[in-house]
Amino acid sequence: MKIGFDNDKYLKMQSEHIRTRIEAFGDKLYLEFGGKLFDDFHASRVLPGFRPDSKLRMLLQLADQAEIVIAISAADIEKNKIRGDLGITYDVDVLRLIQSFRDSGLYVGSVVITRYTNAAEQFKGKLEAMGIRVYRHYSIDDYPSNIPLIVSEDGYGKNEYIETTRPLIIVTAPGPGSGKMATCLSQLYHENRRGIKAGYAKFETFPVWNLPLNHPVNLAYEAATADLNDVNMIDPFHLEAYGKTTVNYNRDVEIFPVLSAIFEEIYGTCPYKSPTDMGVNMAGNCINDDEVCREAGKQEIIRRWYTSMSRLAKGECPKSEVTKIEFLMKQAGVTSADRPVVQAALLKAQVTGAPAAALELPNGKIVTGRTSDLLGCSAAVLLNAVKALGDIPDEMKLISPQVIEPVQTLKINYLGSQNPRLHTDEILIALSMSAATEPAALLALNQLKKLQGCQIHSSVMLAEVDIRIMSKLGLQLTCEPRYENKKIYH
Repeated sequence: MKIGFDNDKYLKMQSEHIRTRIEAFGDKLYLEFGGKLFDDFHASRVLPGFRPDSKLRMLLQLADQAEIVIAISAADIEKNKIRGDLGITYDVDVLRLIQSFRDSGLYVGSVVITRYTNAAEQFKGKLEAMGIRVYRHYSIDDYPSNIPLIVSEDGYGKNEYIETTRPLIIVTAPGPGSGKMATCLSQLYHENRRGIKAGYAKFETFPVWNLPLNHPVNLAYEAATADLNDVNMIDPFHLEAYGKTTVNYNRDVEIFPVLSAIFEEIYGTCPYKSPTDMGVNMAGNCINDDEVCREAGKQEIIRRWYTSMSRLAKGECPKSEVTKIEFLMKQAGVTSADRPVVQAALLKAQVTGAPAAALELPNGKIVTGRTSDLLGCSAAVLLNAVKALGDIPDEMKLISPQVIEPVQTLKINYLGSQNPRLHTDEILIALSMSAATEPAALLALNQLKKLQGCQIHSSVMLAEVDIRIMSKLGLQLTCEPRYENKKIYH
């Protein structure tokens, strides 16, 4: 993989700016963390060289001062919103985040459910049964335009005050649109009422404020948040205050007058002149190969389009989401043909008359696999890929029939499956069993780690189990938005 981003430089610059921001305020700082904190795979895809755990590594330097508050929207709980990169719902991800923070040595103080409705009551009870403090924040009419209402007893005043004990409060969430900023602003309102001098800053990676508006990295962020209908835009406040063009996104620009009004109540003046000012984002200064990052951004937009097309085929998103990403593709000057594994998979499917998949290896070579009586196309291409990486002859059988047949018998005779073909998880288990006695199978198994970051495309939508395995292997998967057959239940 070509590297376009200096991660060490980023850690140094970002850490320095966070410390400076902490020192600028008094008793307490609410630091909103945008994007994924443990595993920012989006950033690692569009900024090759960015480590997914960079934010966590910085936080650990402040572990004795930091307290974590996790925000989740009641709407996302109600509609079982899925975290696309992990394949789990947002409410399950809250539990995963809590455990991950604790395992890393960070203190999780509480969870706040934003836009609270009774639909979240069961989840609230579940958390409380685990000994986790839960707070409720509510929707406010005409938010964020009605500032007098928002900054009042009937606005933020209705929200439950989150009890915190440390000077640095990290507000994070499973994903965008969870209400992180509103949580911070509500807390500033309540802290002020209690005579506590508190500040706010925003740790954000995207959009990258000092890259052009239509830079593919920034366009990829719009594609990633197409379900929220976020829009990158020139920061008008920054342009007016400094005469400089910077990029922000609509929700931060819309909320800035509210933030400014709250700060004026606390300090008599707002320390920030623009949404860009309130952010801590050094990512743009750490790009060392712009062309590599541009190409990575373009590829991400294509992948997001395929993801939305599959969601549309399943009835999980409106057509407008797909249309928006298609507009972004035109802005970036890309089509699906610019993703090499797409044409390879479609050609293999056309030639064989069966579902097929194509995988691009680290050296640029593309291997393919098709569905057979024994294997699904994703399992087949995975075996062909590890053979190619291990210089194992294509005709060599890595898994003996003595291993495969019992698995098929288990599926058909005992687990009620009508399909004897092995999914990727089953073929990997079979491969690991064969590796105990077959040197070639062991060699193939050791190649799996080389697939991290490789591209793969399927001519049909894959089963969820195959999607999860591809994700765990670090493969970047796209699928044609069509089912293998016309069954309405899969």
